[in-house]
Parts: sequence; structure tokens; C-alpha cells
Amino acid sequence: MGESGLNLEPIGVIHSCFKEKFGIPRQPGLVEHSTATIELFPPFNREEMVRGLEGFSHIQVLFLFHRAVAEGWRPTVRPPRLGGRARVGVFACRSPHRPNHIGLSAVRLGAVRTTGGVCLDVSGVDFLDETPVLDIKPYVPYSDSIQDASDGFTGTEDVGGGEGGMIFFSAQAAAFCRNYEEKKSRPLHLLITEMLERDPRPRSQRERKTEFGMLLWDVNIRWRMEEGSVVVERIESVV
Repeated sequence: MGESGLNLEPIGVIHSCFKEKFGIPRQPGLVEHSTATIELFPPFNREEMVRGLEGFSHIQVLFLFHRAVAEGWRPTVRPPRLGGRARVGVFACRSPHRPNHIGLSAVRLGAVRTTGGVCLDVSGVDFLDETPVLDIKPYVPYSDSIQDASDGFTGTEDVGGGEGGMIFFSAQAAAFCRNYEEKKSRPLHLLITEMLERDPRPRSQRERKTEFGMLLWDVNIRWRMEEGSVVVERIESVV
């Protein structure tokens, strides 16, 4: 209980395809095939608490940047959209290093599952695995979508973020994707492609010629840049 008398209790947890911070899209909706499941905790996992939610295509998820709490908050930050050079106020960006470390993402709602509890399947996510959920609200287009809104400094860079090159999969990587998708019904090839199209590397590392890697679901993906294109060299299961 804080001095204000407020007590924020997580209502659930997110099981995400993103197992580490590296590679997570900078905003929701940028990677269509990134998926997660929101598992609600008792006593919030009652069927009546999500009654009617299935009629909405998207939801707003308020969550805690749990991996940033120990790092504290900062009055100013260097947004990636400004190349990591210029500083802006923390309230002028979506940095996780906020006074209360609260995030907000609008994501597509898939299934609402109410057997043995309540789970929500969502996509187009930017959630780290095991993120605590603070609240869920329906996305309401007539009021949440503001047609004449300005985008400040975020409109100064193409949201694509990639280098415009082709993405190639080695024989091993392509075969792994096929086998993985047959066994687990997860669109691994599409997810990797969408991620690499937006170049998940920090700007400070984009001159490196070394191999890069990222964890998605339970697999480790290794890739490198080669003459403006991306080569996915190998994919391995994470035990």
C-alpha cells in the first residue's frame, strides 16, 4: 500500500513469443504474427468478467514493465526513433523507464477461452514473456482512433525500420520452420520474416558484421547481414 492508498494488483500474466527484450517490436501492431496468451489470475478469471469481450476485434492492455523496475526511472530518455542521440522527456515517449513503469498496448483479440479459467489469445504484440497485466479494456474505434492526431517526433522515420533487402533462409532454417509449424501450428517462418523486415538490431549495432540472434517461443534464431540482405543461417530448439 503506497502513500496515496492505491494498491495495484496484477490480474494476470502474459505468455509471449518474445522470451527476451532484444527483437521485441517497438510498438504493437508492427509484427502481425507475433502472438501471446493473457492468463487471468483468480479471482479475476471468471467467465462473467470477460462476457461481451469477444465482440471486440482489439483490446487495450495495461501492463507492468517488470524487467525495468529495478533499473528505476529517468526524467529524459533517448528514443530509438531519434537514432538514440537526442533526448526527450519521459512523458513524451513510451520508454519503460517511467515513474510507475506502466505500459499500454492495443492488440488484436483472437480467442476468448473460458474453460478451466480465462485466457485471451492476442496477436500483433510487443510484450515480453511473463509480463504482469494490470487491466484490460476493449478498444473502441469511434473514440480511441483520433483522425487528426499529430505524431510528434515519431513521424520523422519510416516505421519499417529495415534495410529493404531480401530475407533468405538456409536449407536447415527452412526445414526447421516446416517441421516446427507441422508440430506446433505456429507460423514461425512468417514471424521471423516480419521481425527481420523491421530490423530488430539497435541502431548502435547496425554497422556490425557479426552474427545476430533472438529467441522466439522456444527456438533460437541466428542470422547475419550480407550485402544488404538478411540470411537466416540456422534455427535450433531451446531445451
